[in-house]
Amino acid sequence: MITRLSTALIAVGYATLAGAGTASAQQMAMKKPASTQKTITGTVVDVSCKFGQGLTGADHRMCAQVCADKGIPLGILGTDGKLYIPTSDQMPGEAQNARLKDFAEQDVTVSGAVFNAGGANAIQIASIKRKA
Repeated sequence: MITRLSTALIAVGYATLAGAGTASAQQMAMKKPASTQKTITGTVVDVSCKFGQGLTGADHRMCAQVCADKGIPLGILGTDGKLYIPTSDQMPGEAQNARLKDFAEQDVTVSGAVFNAGGANAIQIASIKRKA
């Protein structure tokens, strides 16, 4: 049985590890990839359902939002046919699903730093809005 003291010690241990992780991340040499400021037009998609199941569109919107809450990544399928993976410019990184969830399965215009990421396309979103 876990006592209050054990619970407190566990909490202190987690806090110490979290602080150490942040300090380690801040000490790492940062080399940002070369990027270009771009504006992308496309659809916010649930990558698992879109590419694994072929599900997409307005009828899939609620499912995409549930998947986003469960940690399935949302991406932007550009009108140029490229999939853009949203990344964070923070260290340690911040999850991007919360920013995109309200736009799931909708057409958007996104601006930010776009760069090649190991053969994929990534974007650090500066602004996002529904396509007019």
